[in-house]
Order: sequence, then C-alpha cells, then structure tokens
Amino acid sequence: MRKLFRNLAMSAVVSVLALSTSVPSAYAADDAKKADEAKAADVAAKPADAAKPADAAAKPADAAKTEEKKEVTGKDLAFDRAKGNCLACHIIAGGDLPGNIGPPLAGVSQRIPDKAKLRAQVYDARVANPDTIMIPFGPMGVMNDEEIDKVVEFISTL
Repeated sequence: MRKLFRNLAMSAVVSVLALSTSVPSAYAADDAKKADEAKAADVAAKPADAAKPADAAAKPADAAKTEEKKEVTGKDLAFDRAKGNCLACHIIAGGDLPGNIGPPLAGVSQRIPDKAKLRAQVYDARVANPDTIMIPFGPMGVMNDEEIDKVVEFISTL
C-alpha cells in the first residue's frame, strides 16, 4: 500500500512539473499583450521628432541589458517553481511556502559531504532508493547537467 501511495504521489508531482514547464501561463501571455499594447500607445502618443532621440538612446541601453544578462544561480534554480522546484517538497532557509514531503535541506553538507553522491541524488534519486517520490530531474529532462551542477553547488552550502 505504501509503495502504491509513493508511486501515485510521484506521478502527481511529475505531472504537475511537466504541465508547469511546458504550458505557458495564460496570465503571462495576457500581461505581455497588455504591455505591448501600452508601449504601442505610448509611441503613438509621442510626436515623431520626440520618439527618434528616445529610440536612439534606448537602443544602446537595450543592447547593454542583453549583454548583462544575470547568470542564473543554483539558488535561483532551486527556488524556481518551473525548474528545480525544491521548495515543493523541502524546507530551505530563505524559501517561501516550503513543502514537508522531503527532508529539510539544512545541513546537507554534513549529511552528504560527497558532492558526487549529492549530484547523483538530484540527478536520479531512484538509483539509491527505487521507492523514492523525488522526481528524477536528469532523466525527465527537467534540468540539464549544468543546471543540476548549479543546484548541487547551492545545496552543498546549506
């Protein structure tokens, strides 16, 4: 019975993660559409002469923004509800609305000092425990190897 419950719970978690990562939010699309409409209205309301200097000044700033993309950290990935989503099951210091299905991740560096073992656990926890309800992030394609490495680096500091 316990095994059945774990399998059902894991199926539910995998389904939720699969839906949240592959289906864009309708609200996000609506917000983006409204922002585009507002921007178009602002441009239409300004005289043509006033728009040219603003556009010329905006282009270098936009280029600088794309060049200065913030690198995603392991903490960002672990707290991201569409990627690592560690907070769905684990308590992590600084995280909002943590779950209580998995063990708290405080003190992981003392419990699992070997980063290779920790990485293997995050990549596919089923190897160490076939009855686990932890999603296999690597085999399911939820995170790539680089993202898993970043999450492991973050978790190993806890």
